[in-house]
Amino acid sequence: MRAVGILEHGTPDVLEVIDRPIPDPGPGQVRLRVVAAAVNPTDLMLRAGLLTPWMRGLEPPYVPGMDVSGVIDATGADTLFALGDRVMAFVNPFRPDGGAQAEYVVVPAEDTALVPRRLSLTDAAGLPMNGLTAHQALRRLDLPPGSTLAVTGGAGALGGFVVQLAARRGLRVVAEAAPDDEPLLKWLGAETVVPRGGDPARAYRTAVPEGVDALVDAAVIGSPALGAVRDGGQVVTCRPGDLTMERGITRHAVNVLDYPGKGKVLSRLAALAGEGAVVPRTASVLRPEEASEAHRRLEAGGVRGRQLLMFSTPSAT
Repeated sequence: MRAVGILEHGTPDVLEVIDRPIPDPGPGQVRLRVVAAAVNPTDLMLRAGLLTPWMRGLEPPYVPGMDVSGVIDATGADTLFALGDRVMAFVNPFRPDGGAQAEYVVVPAEDTALVPRRLSLTDAAGLPMNGLTAHQALRRLDLPPGSTLAVTGGAGALGGFVVQLAARRGLRVVAEAAPDDEPLLKWLGAETVVPRGGDPARAYRTAVPEGVDALVDAAVIGSPALGAVRDGGQVVTCRPGDLTMERGITRHAVNVLDYPGKGKVLSRLAALAGEGAVVPRTASVLRPEEASEAHRRLEAGGVRGRQLLMFSTPSAT
């Protein structure tokens, strides 16, 4: 089968389409014939060699990707899915089988969810990782309705899901974005949009002088954004790294790999997406051979939604 491979760390040019054996599912696992797999920032870090602690004991070629959609074509024992089921799944790339960007992927059934007919398999591929991360962030904050939540990178893939899910919870969302993205943020559910760039804390404080109750740092701004949060508030960070807290602010570091019950959460997110209450945004659909181009675009910034690598067409499955 074809897969996107990282034979050595480096620039996007190191990505290749390689041939790998088709994996077989074991107990509690299912195999997907992949329709699409998303490209995300973790793939860039893996390619650049920034995730070596997670790759100990594994040998290249590494297959990136944490989001996948497709059709189940084989099941192991003790699974409830059936052949032909339309599904999406979260994929852990830090394992010998690698990640999502391959023609066939084996995943735990517990990390898999049915895709409703009203949601295309193509768009569904952009939902798992960021949808789960947004859900995990809001669950950790546990804010009551009416609380004020700041979101950095609101127009990005992760930030957009945070905005949508937070608005559904009755939170007052204040999101940071470029002027051209203000209509998008308002459509996603942000009550207030503050300008991107410059001093983020000052921008948020101009909109909310008393400080926001919590902040989800989807854009990985770090310390410069802490001033937006009121004394005793909360911050969610979505990548590892040192961050000195101040003024009694609590930090929650989320990691979707450690989030239990992924399949149940994905089922809820899929239902919301099928109803149009949560909208996965597809920025572009590319061939696996164009994975390097997807990495370049993501590194350059400004991508709105997910770039997807298409391995088969839904009609072919």
